Formats: sequence, C-alpha cells, structure tokens
Amino acid sequence: MSEPTVITLFAKQSRANFCEVLRTFLEWTQNHGVQVQTHIPLSAFEVEDGETLRDLTKAYESVTLRGTPEEALEGSTLVCTIGGDGTMLLAANWVRGTGIPILGIHAGNLGFLAHIQAKELDSALPQVLQGNAHKDRRYFLEASLPNGDKAYALNEFSFTKKDRINLIGISASYGGRHVNDYWADGLLVASPTGSTAYNLSSGGPIVYPGTPVMVVTPINPHTLTTRPLVLPSDTELELHVQEKPDELLFSYDGVLESRTFESSIFRVKQSDQWVEFLRLEGDDYFENLRDKLMWGKDLRNR
Repeated sequence: MSEPTVITLFAKQSRANFCEVLRTFLEWTQNHGVQVQTHIPLSAFEVEDGETLRDLTKAYESVTLRGTPEEALEGSTLVCTIGGDGTMLLAANWVRGTGIPILGIHAGNLGFLAHIQAKELDSALPQVLQGNAHKDRRYFLEASLPNGDKAYALNEFSFTKKDRINLIGISASYGGRHVNDYWADGLLVASPTGSTAYNLSSGGPIVYPGTPVMVVTPINPHTLTTRPLVLPSDTELELHVQEKPDELLFSYDGVLESRTFESSIFRVKQSDQWVEFLRLEGDDYFENLRDKLMWGKDLRNR
C-alpha cells in the first residue's frame, strides 16, 4: 500500500475571500485522501468571527498541526500557499534549500506569483500531484552583510533611512568600478522576480523571469536624470551606505532587518539558492502581465 501524499500548507489571512479558498482547499484534500501539515504558529491567526485556523482544522481529519516549520515540511512533496504574493515570498524563504516546490493559491490582491483560483482547484491539484505541472525556477539575490552574515531576497533588497524624511546617500560600485553616488529616498536592488513588485512601482523596468540580471532602482532620486540600471547578476554590486549605521533601514522582501551593523558596506549578487514555483499548462507570463497591468485595455469602457 502506497504512502499518502503529504502537502504542507502555508496560509496567511489577506482578503475577504480567504476563508472560502481555505475551506475549498481543505475539503478537496480530505476528499482525495491527501494529508495536510501546517505548523502551530500559522494556526493561531483568526480566520473569521473569532474562529482560528486551529479551530477550523479540527473539522478535517486530514490536517495535522506540527510544532515547528521544519516538522511541517517533513515528508512533504509540495507546499501550497493560500494568500497573495507576500505569502509566497515568506514560503519561498521557508523552503529555500529543501527543493520542495510551491503552488500559489490566490486569495489576495494584485499578484504575479499566486495564480491558482479557488474555482480551479478541482482541476489544478490533480495536475500538480500527477506531475503535470511546469517547474518555474527562480533564483534568490544574496547580500553579504557588514557582519559577515548572508541575507536572501527573492524580490528585492531595500535601503532607506529610519526617519524617512531625509534622503539617503549610497555609493555603488560594480566589479570594482565606481557606478554612481545615489542621493534618494532609498535604493532597491531587485531580481527579475521582484521587477514587478516594489521595483515596478518605483519606476524600474519589468525583467523576464530567469534573466541573469539585477536591477538597481533609486526611489525618488534627487537628481532627475538618475535612472534604474540593469546589471548582470554574476558580479558583485558593492553598496557603501554613507550614513551612520544606526540610521539605516535594511530589508529583504519586506522583512526588516532589526540589527545595527558596525559598518555600512553591503555586497549583492545572484545566489545559487533557488525555489521552484509550479505552473499549469497554458500559464503564460505575457498573458499574466496583460491581465494584471491591464495592458491594451481602454478603461473608459468600464
């Protein structure tokens, strides 16, 4: 007798349709003999009307709560996220290095990563579990921090000032050559995956996934001719923050690094760490762009 399929659930309350999507997912997995694991901290948030995810899962014998994220991944062949792109980013950092792929089930706002809708679960999950989904590998950016540690971002690294009022000064060099002295509200270093996120809203270009580049995008630069710059990601970009270390806000994929560093030199390049997202047949990147960004649509006819 074969072992049952195990899926790890990573869910984050995001929009009003969250509970509907979650129930649809749990009912499908229970009806098809699929085991679901999630870890206890994720189960504590409120789903609706005071009911928590822990309360909800009591109605489903197929769900097992684990004590740690590592235990929730044991024996799992797939991570399913329910939420938006932010949920998928958190899950990506969670599974980094495990080789377990991620399927994003949409329950959020505008999203480029989580594509599967609740109404598609009946057709999508069998395709995925039968191995008929395409694996879309995305590489992380890696930052060498001033204290010698590493930080990883699937979307972007962000450098701003704590007071958010004064501009931040950052000197950039690439491959040992001086690039520019930036004077702006902040500076982003984005991956192709992150090019449609904070980078896009800051005026940066959209980069096709898998292109081996990174985008350096100033946020509201003081000099209007300072534009985003696309660089090959196999060479280090060195950033020297020209502020006191305790005035710097450094974040990766929206997660704020709370430590204060003794110096302010960061080095960024593409990492050898990756994560794989699962795409169904017919999922087209350019169609998603047209749909999400409403390219070619005349909004006057709405």
